[in-house]
Amino acid sequence: MSETGSETDTGLTLALWQAPSVAGNSELAFDEIGKATAAAGRAGADIVVFPELFVTGYERDDFTELALSQEALCARLAPIARAAGCAICVGYPERVGEQIANAALYVSAGGKILGNHHKIQLFGEVEAQRFIAGDRYTVFEFAGRKLAILICYDVEFAPHIAALKQQGVDLVLVPTAAMDPFGHVGAHVVPAMAANHGLTILYANLCGQEAHLTYFGGSVIAGADGQILAQAGRGPCLLLSQLPLEYDHAVLSTQDRDFRPISDGM
Repeated sequence: MSETGSETDTGLTLALWQAPSVAGNSELAFDEIGKATAAAGRAGADIVVFPELFVTGYERDDFTELALSQEALCARLAPIARAAGCAICVGYPERVGEQIANAALYVSAGGKILGNHHKIQLFGEVEAQRFIAGDRYTVFEFAGRKLAILICYDVEFAPHIAALKQQGVDLVLVPTAAMDPFGHVGAHVVPAMAANHGLTILYANLCGQEAHLTYFGGSVIAGADGQILAQAGRGPCLLLSQLPLEYDHAVLSTQDRDFRPISDGM
């Protein structure tokens, strides 16, 4: 099924895939990635974003066995992206030497790696035990725009969004595995981050049940002008929206240039 947000005549067309966890079945994940990317490509999408750790599932104790290199993942994604004419951004556990990173890879429609992000803000003690934390931003150019990747909890920290804005980023891709009772993040936090910093955020969540977790879905494409371009419910869907080539600057946030820091002294 698909849910379509607001459309304009020009601009970048975005898609995201909201679906249940594959719970360790990576071949099922690649099958879903293939079908969803093909559907997104037929709908004219330039980019499709999948959830956090979608290649394996999120709530796992076997990431050591399931992890793969970015080159190995690209080898699986590149033919899919080329066939669909659509770039892919997807979350996966990346093998980094003897350690594992909670990562997201961006493969262009031509089958090339343009970005690979390690989650900076690991959520809770379990993630901190499973993964190494990222220590840098992932920024790259596509279709005349600056894109960045964040993963789930990363997007909830305003300093990260502000730092990306200062680098000229105007679109942030956010693979996510967010569970109840945190539905307010997709409904309120993400749109507020987009509006306050004058950039677009694409937040692609899981839905359904995995082990003891219930993912709330609620994936959203939040525009730089504070408008919700498209938003999902709690079930599986392909979410689509088309961005304008540029926004009317009169409606964009000015906080990033008007902020006046003060000292802690009284």
